[in-house]
Amino acid sequence: MATQRSRRLRKKMHIDEFQELGFSVAWRFAEGTSETEIDETLNQFINEAIDPNGLAFDGSGYLAWEGLVCLQKDGKCTDEHRELVRKWLQDRNLHDVQVTELFDIWWD
Repeated sequence: MATQRSRRLRKKMHIDEFQELGFSVAWRFAEGTSETEIDETLNQFINEAIDPNGLAFDGSGYLAWEGLVCLQKDGKCTDEHRELVRKWLQDRNLHDVQVTELFDIWWD
């Protein structure tokens, strides 16, 4: 039997209409890439792929990077967001680009 929850509780729990979908992303820079090149690429990634599309990125790395992409506001990322990020990374000749399927960023 399904549990009935108030709108306030559904929002607090990030479920039903308040569910937030995102995806994980990972890539690698070529061996020997300088810190300056890495910084420039990441700045371009944020300025060209993330911010203009209302996305947020939380990640870390040096030559190998991984992180989470979600919307800046509450909501659900789409497959178009996934493909946009994948294409941007692949167009920069980064290695081993991986983008996961969409998942619930609060519960998965």
